[in-house]
Amino acid sequence: MSQKNNNDLDQKVIEDFGNEWSNYDQSSINNKDLIKAFNQYFSIFPKNFLSKNMEGFDMGCGSGRWSKIIAPQIKKLNCIDPSYEALNVAKKNLLNNKNVFFYNKGVNENSLEPNSQDFGYCLGVLHHITETQKGIDSCFNILKKNSPFLIYLYYRFDNKPFWFRLIWKLSDFLRKLISRFPFPIKKIITYIIALFIYLPLSRFSKLLNIFNVDVKNFPLSDYKDKTFYFMRTDALDRFGTKLEKRFTKEEIKSMLLKSGFVDIQFSENTPYWVALAWKK
Repeated sequence: MSQKNNNDLDQKVIEDFGNEWSNYDQSSINNKDLIKAFNQYFSIFPKNFLSKNMEGFDMGCGSGRWSKIIAPQIKKLNCIDPSYEALNVAKKNLLNNKNVFFYNKGVNENSLEPNSQDFGYCLGVLHHITETQKGIDSCFNILKKNSPFLIYLYYRFDNKPFWFRLIWKLSDFLRKLISRFPFPIKKIITYIIALFIYLPLSRFSKLLNIFNVDVKNFPLSDYKDKTFYFMRTDALDRFGTKLEKRFTKEEIKSMLLKSGFVDIQFSENTPYWVALAWKK
């Protein structure tokens, strides 16, 4: 794919996510549900690492939902997103956090000085850009030595059975079709998907779980304790984007090592794959 085509595709994805966060701004999620979702991603981030003298970054901050929890714990948080619309949502959600600074930039646009950040995280972002490795490199470059980096990339079902991957193949066909529609139509279709697929399957998982049935390989079981708001947001995220890349655990580890990260560990819980790596 040519550089021009890459840029065009990335721009379309940026527009899609700007529309997503403008419509689902996460402001109605209560703190209990937000913290529960936050803990899924940050479970392997070093406890008690953050302090009031630290500066960090949220790369691809979207609505700023994770920043809302991180910002009060540190001196300065840099929220970076290529979507102007998404950044406006983050500004509204983080209005009371005076230590948050916003940059309408892409991951590769050098918005922060090299070796300037005490930590960083990039969750659910770099699988939606054409040059994932380059994005990881950029995050590495702005971190100080001895700093942690938390990343979440869509997994390629490398820990799932064959039939599970077949179901994904069907869903990916639908994504490629749905993502071509204008945003208002995508929003309606993905709402219907959330209502008639995400909600019933997730609640059935919850029922099975009550009877001590292992549901880890049951589709959409991760949503068993989540609200419908999360479901419709994620259905739009999943089926509305024109670009979705998936990686195995080993591929993610290889990209992190190539950038220069070391001491890489993965969360063994959903969502897959969340990884913590260090710049030494």
